Amino acid sequence: MSRREAVGVPAGSMMIVVDGVSLAVAREGRGPAVVCLHAIGHGGGDFASLAQRIGDRFEVIRIDWPGHGRSGEDRTGPSPARYAQLLAGLLDQLSLARPILVGCSIGGAAAITFARDHAVAGLVLCDPGGLVEVDATVARFCGLFAAFFRAGERGAWWYGAAYGAYYRWLVLPARAARVQRRRIIAAGREMAGQLRRAWEGFGRPGADLRAVAAALDAPVWFAWARDDRVIPLSRCRPAIKAMKHAQVTVFPGGHAAFLEQPDAFAAGFRAFAARL
Repeated sequence: MSRREAVGVPAGSMMIVVDGVSLAVAREGRGPAVVCLHAIGHGGGDFASLAQRIGDRFEVIRIDWPGHGRSGEDRTGPSPARYAQLLAGLLDQLSLARPILVGCSIGGAAAITFARDHAVAGLVLCDPGGLVEVDATVARFCGLFAAFFRAGERGAWWYGAAYGAYYRWLVLPARAARVQRRRIIAAGREMAGQLRRAWEGFGRPGADLRAVAAALDAPVWFAWARDDRVIPLSRCRPAIKAMKHAQVTVFPGGHAAFLEQPDAFAAGFRAFAARL
């Protein structure tokens, strides 16, 4: 078993082919559909604790993006647009309409992109990408991350330790995330290529989704990790204020409130869903 498989949905999950890509999908619980979209370098396993907490009232659908978890590779590199395209095909095959989407990081950007063209009941966005102008500073920042992951691709001796420190101190520092954090760190070298390609894309002008977000009519709940240094809330607040139906809750943590504060996040999710 590859190390990335441990980060994804459980073994034995269904495999659905969309546009030539085998996507691993887990379905749990009963009720309105909640579709969970993970960050780059992560997997559907990120949302296991959420599924346990809300599965009594909702059907939770967890997806491994291409080249992540148990899903197959894609001929196209990772991007919110490609992920939104695959999500549309997947939901069509599952005959699911108007889901609640829960998206983190690139998964949040994919949710915003999907909601531009498809009806959703609501969006739960956890530190999503796409809400800042891709100016020269942002492009340089993304280029530095791409260079870091490129070093991992070529097998730099120091990469494993640096990637581990990055996750322990910046991305998922909370104790509640430690089990999934270990799995993500263990798969760090295997995922370096996906991470490099994604960060190259984040630094291009097309990564700016502010106009798309501002045009959305769906209710949106932002569940933001207070100490996120990669996608800080302060940089994204202007875009959030321009949205029609957005509210923000701030949680302790580094990047993923549902992993780092699972009980508080689940309670907030239930409250948001009850208002839809």
